Amino acid sequence: MTVIGLAVNHSKLNAMSITEQLVKLIEQHGARAIVDETTAAAISRPDLSMPLEQYPDHANFLFVLGGDGTILGFARQFAHTGLPILGINLGHLGFLSEAETEDLEGTVKRVLEGNYCLETRLMLEAEVEREGQVVMKHLIGLNEIGIAKGSVGKMVTNKVFVDGMYVDQYSGDGLLVSTPTGSTAYSLSCGGPIIAPHIDVILLTPICPHTLHARPMVIAADQQVRVQVTATHKEMVLSIDGQIFHELKNGDNIHIRRCEHRTTLIKWRDREFYDVLRRKLHVAL
Repeated sequence: MTVIGLAVNHSKLNAMSITEQLVKLIEQHGARAIVDETTAAAISRPDLSMPLEQYPDHANFLFVLGGDGTILGFARQFAHTGLPILGINLGHLGFLSEAETEDLEGTVKRVLEGNYCLETRLMLEAEVEREGQVVMKHLIGLNEIGIAKGSVGKMVTNKVFVDGMYVDQYSGDGLLVSTPTGSTAYSLSCGGPIIAPHIDVILLTPICPHTLHARPMVIAADQQVRVQVTATHKEMVLSIDGQIFHELKNGDNIHIRRCEHRTTLIKWRDREFYDVLRRKLHVAL
């Protein structure tokens, strides 16, 4: 029997009622649903309860109910498992989501009938070296690794090296090291290019640089990036997908490389990346 794990963002409007509908549809079509303990209690289905960390051992698919931020969080959590993820949009933009709540039954039928394709997405991994010692490691992101100033109104300087070769230094609000998936997120707002998700490259995008020559740069996915961060103040942060934050110190070196794990997304065969761009971002292509 096919087993579908549901990961739900409880803060979203109507999340529980939609979860209940989805569970009924999954069961009506001959499959089994599992939910985490909190969700099971909320929908009064204790028989479906299972800890999230046990999903990969029992589920064939993971349905994520929420917005893009919810998908990013669960993508990081389940990246090492290879569990295929389908995003069901309960948010606003829903760029990473493939399904909408208006057609839950069609969504369930498509997946159970195998009417989909799997798309693997590049992820990044970072570690922080401080005074010759690694103080943080295995920091994994699907969208981007960001190095930036905190709330102060002063600049931060990022000196960038690729495969050990000096590239340039960028003074301003910070620097984004992004995947193609992240090219339509924060990087896009900073003037970075849109990169099709099937292309394995890494994107370097300065954030509000204080120099006219600073431009985004695309490098090969197998190249390694080192960023040395300096500033005249102490408020510097490392951000992962804009959701996880770590304090940085003057002189820290951030090493960023392609992660050995990839996120696997369930995609509809009749939904092209460029169609999503036009509809979600109103990009005239």
